[in-house]
Amino acid sequence: MTKDESVVNSHDANVIDLDRARSVLVPSSAPVIGHPTPRISTPLNDLPSRGAEVFDFAKELKLELMPWQKFYFEHALKVRPDGRWAHPIVTTVVSRQSGKSTMMMIRILAGLYLFDEPLQIASAHRLATSFEQFRTIVSMIEANDSLAKQVKRIYWSHGAEEIQMLNGNRFMIKAGGSSARGVSKPETVYLDELREMHDLESFASLRYTLLAAKNPQVLGFSSAGDQHSQILNSLRERCIAANGGAIDDAAYFEWSSPTDDITLENAAYANPALGHTIHPDNLISTFNDPRDVVMTEVLSRWVQTIQSAVDSQSWANCAETEGDLDPEKLTWLAIDLSPDRKHAALVGAQKLGEERFLVKLLHTWENNLQLDDRAIANEAAKYCRKYSIEHVAYSRRTSGAVAARLQPAGIRIYEMDADYPQSCDEMLSAINSGRLRHLNQESLNVQVLSTVKLPRGDGGMIFGRRASQAAIPAAVATALVTHFATRQETEVDIFVV
Repeated sequence: MTKDESVVNSHDANVIDLDRARSVLVPSSAPVIGHPTPRISTPLNDLPSRGAEVFDFAKELKLELMPWQKFYFEHALKVRPDGRWAHPIVTTVVSRQSGKSTMMMIRILAGLYLFDEPLQIASAHRLATSFEQFRTIVSMIEANDSLAKQVKRIYWSHGAEEIQMLNGNRFMIKAGGSSARGVSKPETVYLDELREMHDLESFASLRYTLLAAKNPQVLGFSSAGDQHSQILNSLRERCIAANGGAIDDAAYFEWSSPTDDITLENAAYANPALGHTIHPDNLISTFNDPRDVVMTEVLSRWVQTIQSAVDSQSWANCAETEGDLDPEKLTWLAIDLSPDRKHAALVGAQKLGEERFLVKLLHTWENNLQLDDRAIANEAAKYCRKYSIEHVAYSRRTSGAVAARLQPAGIRIYEMDADYPQSCDEMLSAINSGRLRHLNQESLNVQVLSTVKLPRGDGGMIFGRRASQAAIPAAVATALVTHFATRQETEVDIFVV
């Protein structure tokens, strides 16, 4: 490495900031158009679609659909041979100002006038959002004589606005969070700002409310989520599982940047309206906004929207330039698997004195389909024989099958589910105090810094395996070994004078 290269690498943050500033001041030489198709989606199918009907209907409304909106209607409105929607749940993630609100309103009008849906309900986290959409829909109806003649009555009741048609079809808005509660047999439900919905129980109750509908469909729209977006996270995970071979009739479409680089080219993946209704200069002008805001609102990047449970600087301060685990010293091992069973990790820990201890990522496993419990157990057993272990810590929820294979081989195992919240707290405390030491392994660094805190009980927390946007079995295993590495040798370690 040259001296100049060394200087540049030691000031990466400044270089990145300079590049961001330059991208604002220097225009792109070639036009960049937003991508019409999502970067991430559930598997597409060749079933017939009612999307073409919506295309023609939009023309009647004097609305020109963008290519990405046409993609949405084409695939969200697929129908089975019996005429029912192929996708009873459709989730769309896209950056703000891309035209999703207009698209949702067109779909609502199509439900009233084309699809003969008896009752449609729209709900957003903020009532003001729902009310503004309602006003716009009414304006679109009033501007078209043919549509207006089919309306029986319009109710303007704060938080319960409603359009009633002469044929009996209805559309209403509900206050955020209440959704379809207390409403009899809704057919179609629209959930805007889905990232703000945190109540899994409410979403589940909504699904059961639709059981009596003839042809139900839930349509969710959102920008990128964060660690609290439990419903959106769950739907995204279903998409990933479906791409891995799982059978699921839910549809998921995500327009997002493939990397964290703040460039117009990357923004084009998350902003399909770029070059249509969004001018490139307007988008570029946002690049110098706070980075986390740009990640969420401009690039639709999920990883960066999540605040790591572990402070990056504190973790860096815990790095050791040399050293290793000693096979002769007392060692604690922990194993963990990701919820999708595609990733696993084995971590070891040893004390370095009375207070400090060293953790090391010993082995990782990956399989795009599913890991083999027996193969993991066989490999883990080698480390159990190499080190002087007290036991192997594990979670019954994720690695119980692996632990069950270790025990018959004479390897002591220790189930940690009850102690997991305490382990996470102990790990954070050990990192912040510098008592935890690690060997600066890249894989461990990435996983630890990708962890997300989830609340548990009255003030407690855990590292969320599903909420984190990367697989974190190594981080979880580190928490488990920390529980024993921080254990005091004597029963009394605090004296009051």
